[in-house]
Order: sequence, then C-alpha cells, then structure tokens
Amino acid sequence: MRGKRFKNLGYYVLTLAVLLAALALRSVDPAPIANLRHATFDTYQRIAPRVYDANLPVRIIDIDEASLQRMGQWPWPRSLIAVLVDKLTKAGAAAIAFDIVFPEPDRLSPRELLQSIPDDALPEAVRGALNELPSNDEIFAEVAARAPLVAGLVLSDRAVNPAPPPRAGFVHGGDDPLQFLSTYGGAVGNIEVLQNNAAGLGALNWVPENDQIIRRVPLILGSEGRIYPSLSAEALRVAQGASTYVIKSSGASGELSFGEQIGVVAVKIGGIVIPTDGNGHVWVHFTEPTQERYIPAWKVLKNEMPDDAVAGRIVFIGTSAAGLFDLQTTPVASGVPGVESHAQALESMFVGALLIRPDYALGLELVYLLCAGLLLIGLMRWLAVRWCLVACLACLVAVNAGSWFAFKDAKLLLDPVYPSIGLVAVFVAGELNLFFQTEGERRFIQGAFSRYLSPDLVERLGAQHDALELGGEIRHMTLMFCDVRGFTQISENLSAGELTSLINRFLTPMTDAILEHRGTIDKYMGDAIMAFWNAPLDDPSHAENACHAAFDMMVRLDVLNENLRQEAEAAGKPFKPIRIGIGVNTGETCVGNMGSSHRFDYSVIGDNVNVASRLEGQTKAYGVTAIAGEATVREAGDVASVELDLIRVKGKDQAERIFTLVREGLPPGDGGENAFLEVHTAMLSAYRGQDWAGAREKIAACKAAGPAELKGYYDILAQRIDTLEASPPGADWDGTFDAISK
Repeated sequence: MRGKRFKNLGYYVLTLAVLLAALALRSVDPAPIANLRHATFDTYQRIAPRVYDANLPVRIIDIDEASLQRMGQWPWPRSLIAVLVDKLTKAGAAAIAFDIVFPEPDRLSPRELLQSIPDDALPEAVRGALNELPSNDEIFAEVAARAPLVAGLVLSDRAVNPAPPPRAGFVHGGDDPLQFLSTYGGAVGNIEVLQNNAAGLGALNWVPENDQIIRRVPLILGSEGRIYPSLSAEALRVAQGASTYVIKSSGASGELSFGEQIGVVAVKIGGIVIPTDGNGHVWVHFTEPTQERYIPAWKVLKNEMPDDAVAGRIVFIGTSAAGLFDLQTTPVASGVPGVESHAQALESMFVGALLIRPDYALGLELVYLLCAGLLLIGLMRWLAVRWCLVACLACLVAVNAGSWFAFKDAKLLLDPVYPSIGLVAVFVAGELNLFFQTEGERRFIQGAFSRYLSPDLVERLGAQHDALELGGEIRHMTLMFCDVRGFTQISENLSAGELTSLINRFLTPMTDAILEHRGTIDKYMGDAIMAFWNAPLDDPSHAENACHAAFDMMVRLDVLNENLRQEAEAAGKPFKPIRIGIGVNTGETCVGNMGSSHRFDYSVIGDNVNVASRLEGQTKAYGVTAIAGEATVREAGDVASVELDLIRVKGKDQAERIFTLVREGLPPGDGGENAFLEVHTAMLSAYRGQDWAGAREKIAACKAAGPAELKGYYDILAQRIDTLEASPPGADWDGTFDAISK
C-alpha cells in the first residue's frame, strides 16, 4: 500500500509540475510558440478572409508599372505629383494620404537643375528667367494647402532629426498611453514647406512580427514624449474634419482592469471608436488581393478615371511597382504593396471588422489550460490510456473549435496553440509516468515468474498483470507431478554438496522441458516437481502440451543419465541411473493466489490435483515412466498412449481409467491399422472378463509386438493374473483394481 501511495504521489507531483510549468512559461511566450499562434490566426484568415466591399470609401492611387511607363521613371517631378493631388481634390477626395515621404528638395526643380549646369552653358538671361520660376516643391506645397492632404513620416531611432509636432490634439482617460506605445527617438519627415501646408501628419510605421508578416498596424505611436497617429488614423481624422484623438486606457471610467495596467483599450477618431490591443495596435482582417481598390495613377493624370471614383473617399497614394521595393507579406498573400496595409486597416475600421485580441484572452486561455489539465490528470490515473487519449483529443478539439468559432462569429483572436501544447505535455508526462510504473510492475512480475513460467507466458502475464490478484478461480487445467524413484538410495553415499549439485542438475532440464511447453512451475518439493497448464493465462492445448513436456522430460533424463554414467566411470564410482515417475491429470481445478494479504503463492488445489499426485505414485506399481488420466489422453489428441488399467486410487471411490504415455510411439500395423493396440485391447477385455488363459496368451503377443518400455507392465499384469486366478475376485468384478498405496 505504501508503494502504491508513493507511485500515486509521484504521478501527481510530476503531472502537476508539468502543468504549472506550462502555465508559467506562457509569461515568457517563446518565439516558436508565438509563431505557431500567429500561424493559426493566419490560417483562420486564409479560410475566412474579409470579403471586399467595393462600396467602402477607401481607394489606392497606385504608382504602378504602367504609370511609370506612361509618365516617366521615378521619382516624378513634384509638380507632376501636385497635378495628381489637384485632380484628386477636384474629384472630391475626402482625404489624400501619402505612403511616401519627401525628405529632400526636388532635384528636378529649375533652381536645383541650374546648380548642375555650368555657368557658361546658358545665357545669363535664360539663367535669370529659370531662377525666377517657382520650385516644384513650392508648387506641390501650394496645391497641398488647398487639399485634404495627409503627409507621411517615418518614426525611427536611427533618425537624427526630431519628429515635427503632430497636427492633432490628444486626450486620454486612464493610464498614460505613452508608456504602452511603440516609441522612437526621431523621425524622417518631409521638407518644411510641404509639411507646414499639409492638413495632417501620419506615421507610415508598421510593426511586423518576427516572421516579417504584417498582422497588426499601429494606430498610435510615440516619439519624444508626444503621441503620433498612423497614416490610416490621420486620414480618417482629416476626412471627418476632427481635431482631437480620444484615447482610452486601463483605469479609465468603465474599464475593469482590476488594478492592472493592461494598456490602451480604444481610440476615438471623430465619430468612430476603434478598439486596439494594449500597445495601441489594431489587428487587421485582410481581404484577398483585389484590383478593385486600386486606381492607376496614370488614369488620374490622363483624366481617364471615372468621375465618381474618389468622390467622398479617402485615397492613399502608394506604389505597387516591384522596382520601388515597397512590397510586404500579409496573412493572406505575399508581395502586397505596403500602402495596402493602411488601406485595409481603414476598411476594417469602417465596417467594424477589426480582429480583437481581448485583454481577457490570456487569462481565459490559462484558466482553460488549468481546468482541462487538472481534469486530464485525474482521468489518466484511473482510466485506460485509450480513454485518456479520447479525453485529451476532446479537450484539444474543444479549444481549437472554440478558437475558430470565436474568430468566425465574433472576430476574436483566442489562442488554441498554447493550451493545446500544455495539454499534450501533461498527457505525455502522465502517460509516460504511468508507462514506466507499469513497466516496473511488468519487470517485477517477469522477475518473480521467470523461474516458474515460460518466457512467452511471462511476457503475456507482464502485459496482463491485473490477473495477479489474491483469490482463486475455477479453471479447466492439466496437472503434473514428477518424482525421482529410489532417491534415498541414490543420495545415501553423496555429501551435502554433491547431493545439492545432483538435484540442481536434475531439476534444471526437467524445468526447461516444462517451461518450453508452456507450463507453470507450482513448486519444488526436494527431488519432486509440481506443475500445471492453462494458468495464469489461457492455453487451449494444455493437455497436449503437458504430454509433450512429459516426453521431453524423458529424453532429457536420458541425456543426464548418460553424462552421469560417464562421470562415474571416469571417477571409478558405481553408477546408479535416475528414474522418474510422472503423473498427468486434467480437470476442473481452483487456481489463484493462495495465502494471506502479506504472503501468498500462486498455486492450485482440488481433487484433480490429488489424482495427478496419485497417478505419479502408481508409475512404480505399473512399471512405466508416465501415467495420464483418461481426460488428459482424450484432450491431447494424437499423443501416443496405451490404456493400462481401470484403477481406484487411494482416497477415491470412483474408478479412473489410466493410460501410459509411450515415448517410443506405437508400432503401425498392416493397412495403417495398429495391430498392437488391437491385441492390447483384446488382452484387457480378456483380463476384465476373467479369461485368465486368454489374457496370458494376449500378454505374450503384446510383449512381442509392443514397445519395449511396456514389457515391465506386462510382467506385473501377468503376476496379478496369477494372484487373481488363485483367488478369484467374484462374478460381479468389473476389472477395477484398488490401489493400496499412494
């Protein structure tokens, strides 16, 4: 009991430790597991991407390959870009957001070009006229002042210039949002004349995961103690004519954070409230790539754009040209123009289709892992492994199905990966622990039974160790007793050491013969062996196997006697061969662990056990080596046997028909008939019919035709006939012989 309690304690300590380690490891969030989580969310998006709605007020003006071919190589003169902005403004664009930064003066402006032309290359009048022309940047800035233009900037720690002041105000409720945002030390901005005339200023930054896939877009960022909006957020503000962002953080009115700083919760832009994660990012629900949201820039410049293409819409100006290197990877596609991330983020905001990783998600995932893990730990200790596997799979299906339906129906991102990995770890740890415990029990059983059972039976019993319980069962079995004849005379001239060596040399081959024929050693009693078949595991051929074991024992005894004879002759000592008697019987027997809860033996008891012992004792009386009961011979099939007698053993009221097992086999007769058995059967019939003369005649014929090993039996039977003839048994005698010895 102490051992069992110790095993239970070890199991619970191990599995609970694995479960707690899994819960603690989540705070570290290792990169491989984070990648698996993101890959799962990506799979959801590929299975159920957001359906593109062409009526959404968002378009992309694409500086594509066709536009470069028609309008010239990049960079275009900013006077041409000014024309593009002017046409969009006149077409009714609500906001024009550039996914492009203009940090330096346009080198194609007249003044800039003059600096690259030698002074004597142009007449002074021409040079003066060109110098008086406005620069392309001034033209662009003048157009920008009349347009709802949002200039872009890139926040960076490597930038040497500070970020220009934001164009909008920020107010917040709750914790200061700056402590949660992605922050940078400087910025790459636009030339001053353009920046001063822009209606808005938005950051182009995107924050990919460590696999460089864009899943989240920052809505607000920080630099030098100030908050900056993203390009999509600023475009939305300008389009609505709003002047201020309202940021809601943990601790704000209506937010339950239970004293924890969970970060930014939502940002209000004009009349739209946008939920964010704690860092002020939004998870974008991407659509599959579509050309419907794109308008080539050349169509705008060539006046080939439909009249209502941009009216009332927010337009982003960016590039899909491969040579300009602004291609990114999203969960649903690779090689996506970078400007599309801003456009898709804004589309998701408009339709309320942003994916949400709620602030309670991690707590919910950990609680599920804890509850399911504890359930699994309890089940594994008491249920079979196949049912525990079913339970584990059910928990995995539940968390993965819950995650999928949360995404599909509510746009929630709940992680199924970490709870699944934690549950699998608990399951594997628990089952391995139980496996090693079972393996230890199996090795114990194998060690305990390896000297009593055949190796294949030990292996099977190790796999079914629950068969070893205190108590017995009634089974149909075959029993064997084997004893050495005249062992006292053999041992009287041997020392204790020599006697021990002789017994071991005798018992070893006898035991091997029994085990090799699937028998079980019950016990050794000095020079005697008790064995049985068909327990503890089933053996449908138990009677046949027992008979073949008896034959094998006789053969091995001959080998042992020959070795002993040679040793005796070499030592100049007399040789006394070992002779054995074997009794085999088949019938119902009680088998099991007999004894007390402190000590017990796996043994058999019952009347058929006693009969087997009596049959072994009768081998001396009949002059044979092995005697088997009628049930054994009947169930053994084609085993060579000869009926000896109808006997009533001592202690029994009913007569038992007994047979001897003939190791040499029976001589065949003509035409396939066994002439010897016919004569032998006729002899027994004459004997039981008190035809003494006929019986003697048949005995002489049997000795002539039968196996040599039966000659002693016929001599003994002839002596018995002489006795019965001198003192007849009476007319009602049925041929039964009453044994007077065990």
